[in-house]
Amino acid sequence: MAKNKEQLKQIATQVRRDIVRMVSEAGCGHPGGSMSSTDILTELYFNQMKHDPATWTRDGKGQDMFILSAGHLTPVYYSILARTGYFPVSELSTFRQFGARLQGHPSVQKGLPGVYQASGSLGQGLSVAAGLALAKKMDGADERVYVLCGDGESEEGQIWEAGMFAVHYGLDNLIAMTDWNGQQIDGTVASVAGEGDLKAKWEAWDWNVIVADGHDFDAIAGAFAAAKANKGSGKPTMILFKTVMGEGVDFMAGTCKWHGKAPNAEQCAEALSQLGETPLGDY
Repeated sequence: MAKNKEQLKQIATQVRRDIVRMVSEAGCGHPGGSMSSTDILTELYFNQMKHDPATWTRDGKGQDMFILSAGHLTPVYYSILARTGYFPVSELSTFRQFGARLQGHPSVQKGLPGVYQASGSLGQGLSVAAGLALAKKMDGADERVYVLCGDGESEEGQIWEAGMFAVHYGLDNLIAMTDWNGQQIDGTVASVAGEGDLKAKWEAWDWNVIVADGHDFDAIAGAFAAAKANKGSGKPTMILFKTVMGEGVDFMAGTCKWHGKAPNAEQCAEALSQLGETPLGDY
């Protein structure tokens, strides 16, 4: 059942609580980009994707598929998967533990439900998603493939090769998203590689490009609606979601310092206090 805006806000707050606790308890992980992309993935999994944890199989038959290209963002990915019923919420407590299914990057070795492909060697996920989208077209399947990329990740040449491939094969069943928060591990994206106007670049490849506020649920839903309406055009879609790294916690927001840093116990407590509790409850 679709969630209304207030329900989505509660879910997103709980997901951010999960992220902060998981990374703090593990002593490592990537909270910044996980928190900037939380609202996007909340809307995607709870309202937009055609998927069913009860019937999920890795071949993706009969379901929309999602690939996390920015594979270090597993805190948000695992929380979303657990909160939508792919595995018990209590398993979030095993994040990054030796031998656990919830590794630092998505892995298929232990068969974690919801994960189609190992990822995290940055730049590769868009290629995987494009291949899956082509396979669905060849099978005559009606479902879509979604993929989340980072803006720092988009410095990788393989992103642009996949971009050409998707246009060449008319993959209008492919909806890519970029978490456009302007930050990466070494600083701002502009200062590291200066990738410039992503909108103009994707349009130059002849993609259907949508720019939206990645923290406004109305804007996020509108972007997905426009992307879905593009099916039949012969063009893949890229949604550039403008976001804030570390969104939701003031001392994490808008800085690269929390790209891959775990909050200590005191910082974790302060972050949770700012986020507030939700009816969903912590794991």
